[in-house]
Amino acid sequence: MHATREEAPSSVSSEEIARFSALADKWWDPTGPMRPLHAMNGLRIEWASRHLPLRGRKSRKPHVLDIGCGAGLASEALAKAGYDVLGLDASANGIAAAQAHLEANPLPAGSGTLHYRQGSAEELVAEHAKFDAVMALEIIEHVTDPEAFMVMLAQLVDANGTVIVSTMNRTLRSLAVGKIGAEYLLRLLPVGTHEWRKFIQPSELGRYARAAGLRMVAISGMAPGIGSWKETRDLGINYIAAFKKD
Repeated sequence: MHATREEAPSSVSSEEIARFSALADKWWDPTGPMRPLHAMNGLRIEWASRHLPLRGRKSRKPHVLDIGCGAGLASEALAKAGYDVLGLDASANGIAAAQAHLEANPLPAGSGTLHYRQGSAEELVAEHAKFDAVMALEIIEHVTDPEAFMVMLAQLVDANGTVIVSTMNRTLRSLAVGKIGAEYLLRLLPVGTHEWRKFIQPSELGRYARAAGLRMVAISGMAPGIGSWKETRDLGINYIAAFKKD
C-alpha cells in the first residue's frame, strides 16, 4: 500500500484527475458543472456532522481529512462547522482553486483550521498520518480500486475514529437518473463524469469496509428536494454511510 512519489499511486486515475482538473475554475459556480455538489453539500455536511466525533484527542477540535476534496466545497463547510480540516486532492488545478477561494473568502470567526495539500492517500499512509475522521465524498466511484481505497481510509483513521463515504448505487434507476438523465438529458453534469459500472452497491461497500476493519454504523439515501437535497431511506441512487474503526 505504500507509494513513493516516483510510483503512480494505485488509487489515482489519471483520466479522472484530468477530467476534474479541467473543471477546477468552475467548481465554485453554483450554477456551473458542479451545481449538483453545491445542492447536496448542505445535506452531506449536516449528515456527516451527526456522526463525526465531537472532540479529538485531548479535547481539541477533531482533525478531519477530506480526500478527493476538489476545489474545497466540503472542506470549507467542515471547517466552518468547527473541524480542523486537511483537504487532499491529486489535482493541482483543484487545489489551486481551493486555495484561491479560501484566500478570497476567509473563514469566519469560530471556524476550525483549513489546509490544502496536493497528493494521494498513499502518500499519507506512507507518512503514517492519522486523523480523527476521514471523509471520502463522491470519490470512491472514481478510484482505480475501491476495495484497496477502503483499506487506506481505515489506515488513515485513528482507533475509534470515523470514516464517511458518499457515492452512487449501481442500479437501473441510477443508470437512468444519475447517468443518462443527469449527463445527457438534463445536462446537470458534464458528459463522462460518471461510469455507471463503477457505481458501488451498499452491500459491496459494506463488504469492502468489513475487510478493512471498519464497521458500518449508519447509512442514508440522498435525494433532490425543493431547493436542496433531503435525507431518505431510499438508497437506490445516491447514499452516504458512516463507519467506525474499532
